[in-house]
Amino acid sequence: MLFTPLPCMARHAIVGLLNATLLMGLGHSSAFGQENWAAVPGPLDGEPRIIGHHGGACLVGAEQLPADGVGYQAVDLQRHRHYGHPSLVDYIEQLGQRVDEAGFGPILVGDMAQPRGGPMPTGHVSHQSGLDVDIWFRLDLPQLEHQDREGLEQPILVDPATQRVDERWTEQHAELIRHAADDPRVARIFVDGAVKRDLCSREWDDRSWLRRVRPWHSHDEHLHVRLRCPPGQTECVDQPAPPAGEGCQSIPNTPRPPVYPSPSRKLPPACQAVLDAE
Repeated sequence: MLFTPLPCMARHAIVGLLNATLLMGLGHSSAFGQENWAAVPGPLDGEPRIIGHHGGACLVGAEQLPADGVGYQAVDLQRHRHYGHPSLVDYIEQLGQRVDEAGFGPILVGDMAQPRGGPMPTGHVSHQSGLDVDIWFRLDLPQLEHQDREGLEQPILVDPATQRVDERWTEQHAELIRHAADDPRVARIFVDGAVKRDLCSREWDDRSWLRRVRPWHSHDEHLHVRLRCPPGQTECVDQPAPPAGEGCQSIPNTPRPPVYPSPSRKLPPACQAVLDAE
């Protein structure tokens, strides 16, 4: 989801190198909080269970998103980050169908969570609970072979000088966000402030979904969807609801920061058993 402002291809290359180094050189550490959650081989079987909040959590019973579906295709498959709570997998599949019915796509599905959640070695602060997914703004690609989906360019659609969406921004981009936000499971959708301003300036028959779209830096080439804790997930900690209203007043500029914080590794104690289970 969140990267320092490197050119897209260089960014993918660096992230891939870091991931490969970590996976080859690190195993599980006995010191909880320092382990490499990216090294776990797969999901932990069991009833779906989210333990913690989006920025500090682990996951039991995760599902892997199929790489191909109606209206979508998963990208950067080698990153091993297309896992989530079953509710998230269902949400993505339904979004793909809605986009396909609207006559555009396929959408590109980026990072979700690791097989058991937990902090990622690179790229994200959140995405730990299996309720977050990145949907790219690229809508110009046909269905690709799996090997052709690695390291694709993510064009930035916000002009850093004017802090406005550029000429590549289209009606379909706005419709994609509307479709993504118009689902009762959605807690928030993060986009660049320029994107939020564009959405607020448009005429919509129903504007209630705009409340769930929040401005946040480093979201000028993708939207980040975060779902609410599903029913029955008593150990899952929701983010407070966004403020009332459309959120269309005094929308800040959201330039990319020079350095982005590292993910927290302060997970609930119960996550140690999730990590260690064979």
